[in-house]
Amino acid sequence: MTATATAQRAYNFSAGPAVLPVSVLEEVRDELVCLPGARSSLLEMSHRDKTFVDILHDAENSLRSLLNISDDYAVLFLQGGAALQFSMIPANLLRDSGKSAAYIQTGTWGKKAIAEAKKEGSVDVVYDASSSNFNHVPAAQDYTVADDAAYLYYCNNETIQGVQFPTEPECPSGVPLICDASSDFLYRPVDINKYGLLYACAQKNAGPAGVTVVIIRRDLVDRGSASLPGYLNYKNHADADSEWNTPPTFAIWVLGKVAKWLQNDIGGLAAMEKLNRKKAALLYDAIDQSGGFYTGHAKPDCRSLMNATFTLPNDDLQSAFLAQAAERDLVSLKGHRSVGGIRASIYNAMPIEGVQSLASFVTEFASKNA
Repeated sequence: MTATATAQRAYNFSAGPAVLPVSVLEEVRDELVCLPGARSSLLEMSHRDKTFVDILHDAENSLRSLLNISDDYAVLFLQGGAALQFSMIPANLLRDSGKSAAYIQTGTWGKKAIAEAKKEGSVDVVYDASSSNFNHVPAAQDYTVADDAAYLYYCNNETIQGVQFPTEPECPSGVPLICDASSDFLYRPVDINKYGLLYACAQKNAGPAGVTVVIIRRDLVDRGSASLPGYLNYKNHADADSEWNTPPTFAIWVLGKVAKWLQNDIGGLAAMEKLNRKKAALLYDAIDQSGGFYTGHAKPDCRSLMNATFTLPNDDLQSAFLAQAAERDLVSLKGHRSVGGIRASIYNAMPIEGVQSLASFVTEFASKNA
């Protein structure tokens, strides 16, 4: 990337599409016009071309290596984002099952998933945190999941409320655990064997908008009815190696580069988690040491390492905060309307220097305006 272009980059705290590693962007820039050895751009290449098929398999293998995914699981590259998965999961795993699906509702995205699941069958909301405007996650003793439930579904990190599960929720051994990991995918090591299905739309923490990764246990792949519309059936995608239709080639290409960046530049997911915890501590310490000037939305024991949400004493101060932050190249900090205040998304690719700069500004603004 040219020095001029780099100098123009602000620290982007957008919740998604979100910040990408500069080194990955530079690789994409350098290879976009003509992919090395291919004599054309990836954007112009058939998804059936061996060069792209190798890119797809390389991205899959990189994810398998990072997450230690066994052959018991299929790794699919789909489109439609989390919004499609809200419907696709119950269509395959709940429809005509004669069972009820259990859902934990800890934020906006879980709520949307429940609304779609109810169109496919019986849904049991085993925990609902809406009365607190979704500022916490439940403890194991706060909910019960039936042993014969079709599955237990939860969203690990709610971007809007800034609430994150510190560990997987308790789930009966015979019930598949389903996770929406869209906004914290690859932020730490995960034992995939605990899950029946884990999915993530890439644009928050793993790549550009356009591709959704679905990691699904192979015995669940076959549950969908043959009467399902073709795209909605996981089996079609698994049998066709994620090429049942034209896959999102560009997004898969970049996702594969992000996965390699995590492995080669960061040193793997354990190193990424350590860095993420360090970044989050910098910001939350600045918030907590403000003497009450800032109020965090999420309870401390379930604060998100990806999305820090907090409010200021009034709207005028919030507007001043956002304006002055932008002058320091700290952008996309406005919170979602349902929570208000500030939302700083500090995903994997946000450099620690960006968080240090934001934390310093948070402290300075409070000292001047308290």
